[in-house]
Amino acid sequence: MTSVRTADTTPRTDGRRSAAAARRREREREILEATRALFDERGVRDAQIEDIAQAVGINRAIVYRHFTGKEELFALTLVGYLDELRVLLTNSVDQITGSDDRVRATVVAFVDYGLKHPAFVDCAQALMRRTGPELLDEISEGAMFRLGRAISGCLAVLAAILDEGVEQGDFNVEDTTLLANHLYASGLGALQLARVGMLVSEAAPGIPAIHRVTGEQVKAYLVTAALALAHVGV
Repeated sequence: MTSVRTADTTPRTDGRRSAAAARRREREREILEATRALFDERGVRDAQIEDIAQAVGINRAIVYRHFTGKEELFALTLVGYLDELRVLLTNSVDQITGSDDRVRATVVAFVDYGLKHPAFVDCAQALMRRTGPELLDEISEGAMFRLGRAISGCLAVLAAILDEGVEQGDFNVEDTTLLANHLYASGLGALQLARVGMLVSEAAPGIPAIHRVTGEQVKAYLVTAALALAHVGV
């Protein structure tokens, strides 16, 4: 009789655990969606944990049951942006064959996405300002893995284009992974320039001058810089 009761109750226990895990995943999804919505609406700096919890209809303490803190929310929200970006980058070169044209299309897709989603730029830059050890202290191993996978997925699209260009003799790049990472990081910085819309120069010794810069100018600059680096070699 004991063995029969054990056999009867085990599936029920497993079922309860599966249901609890499903509820947890659903709650995490709701929190991340609310975070993304607030980031897109207000920007990263103005989105607070209390606002995120209120949007989901929960207490802020529940947010901390699912995530280690705001840095982890930044990281996993960034994963959503990066997953979208990877699809856009891949689709941008789907029908393009020339090496230069493929790099150009990829950079344009990246800049257009960044201009459309400024919170993506803020989120990425906020995490890049932290050191590796700091991130490991503040973000769970699982979240770091998901973030690394999302970033590497985007970079792999560009690195593959650079590799193909090298194989075809169009590019002269010794380390395509390094160049892909450099273009990503410098692209985020240039997008901030486009967002501010201003350049600074020295009109005369000690006299600053402000110049306007547009997103289209930044885009053209990044395309030119990417192609120059690919051809000159780094």
